[in-house]
Amino acid sequence: MGMKIWWATNIVWILIFSALAVFVGARNIDGAGVVQTPEIKMITFVILGIAVLVVLLFQLIFLYFVRKSTNKNLTNRLS
Repeated sequence: MGMKIWWATNIVWILIFSALAVFVGARNIDGAGVVQTPEIKMITFVILGIAVLVVLLFQLIFLYFVRKSTNKNLTNRLS
């Protein structure tokens, strides 16, 4: 059950970050009315990349604990 939740969560995160990347790449003016130059877009992509790395770190930690509990449950069933 834990691995299914992990995969579903990863798919949701991929969809969110993909939508944000398309949004940042396609917009010409942001919410404050500032024209988005290529430099500003690159800075925004770097910030989005840092957010991706933070989420990836948490997902890998979550995967470690899910696999650990899955292996423990499998070992208990075989005993």
